Amino acid sequence: MSAEFPVARPRRLRRTAPLRRMVAGTRLHPAELILPLFVKEGITEPAPVGSMPGVVQHTRESLRKAAHEAAEAGVGGVILFGIPAVKDGRGSGADDPEGIVQLALNDLRSEVGDALVIMSDTCLDEYTDHGHCGILTEAGEVDNDLTLERYAAAAVAQARAGSQVIAPSGMMDGQVGAIRAALDADGHAEIPILGYSVKYASAFYGPFRDAAECAPQFGDRSAYQQDPAGPVGEALREVRLDLAEGADAVMVKPALAYLDILRQVRDLVDVPVAAYQVSGEYAMVEAAAANGWIDRDRVIMESLIAIRRAGADLILTYWATEVARRLG
Repeated sequence: MSAEFPVARPRRLRRTAPLRRMVAGTRLHPAELILPLFVKEGITEPAPVGSMPGVVQHTRESLRKAAHEAAEAGVGGVILFGIPAVKDGRGSGADDPEGIVQLALNDLRSEVGDALVIMSDTCLDEYTDHGHCGILTEAGEVDNDLTLERYAAAAVAQARAGSQVIAPSGMMDGQVGAIRAALDADGHAEIPILGYSVKYASAFYGPFRDAAECAPQFGDRSAYQQDPAGPVGEALREVRLDLAEGADAVMVKPALAYLDILRQVRDLVDVPVAAYQVSGEYAMVEAAAANGWIDRDRVIMESLIAIRRAGADLILTYWATEVARRLG
């Protein structure tokens, strides 16, 4: 190289923490984080989830406190999952005005108002006695169209109770369109839908199923969730279908094992893209950190940066409040 063009030294911009912060190409903001919360009917104290250290099944009162803390930290939103005291084959608690999620949504609107976005998961697995995401036929298969009717009813009940975003996660064909039509007909045309558009039949969901008490009593969900080895085109097709049906934002779940899919979805669409850092991702980090094998705080931040860099505008993470405080 001539003196006119000296050898570049990229390390110059990495020498100090202030320099690294200044030139960072990927940044996290608390408002991009969404905290998943579990609320259980009939308990008097928060119940720790054994496979997810630091996560609990909330009472209605402790849920209020958790949401208030998230809002104070600057977290963008919370998403609510409910565990009813009684389950049945049709998931009756999902649309019961006195069901645990509907009551909790009312509580949260009173507690935090518009300080953060209150979202609700719209599925049936938490409410059915068989643990599947829909209504079953006599042969034990999920009936897609009957399930859509239940999703629509649940979404309307959640909107009436105060949910500000409906997030259908059941992976039924046509779920976004059915929910959009039901919301509009009930006077909730302003409520957006965050579609779980790309949701894989993943082994990373185990701890969540402990928390939501929704493990299938037989079989699995591979017939309606996407195959981890399936073609990328299938994932992108699901996204296009949800957008055509009226989704306002889309999600990829899980996050870390599907960063390649997340990037392709981000490149495809011009709406917000969310990614769910799921329970298995959380549990692995917490377990390894408890054994002293990794630097917990650094791994948390590195994993979130990776998800953000891959294209996520929003990240659902059980560390949302903790990380928001750190960023603040």
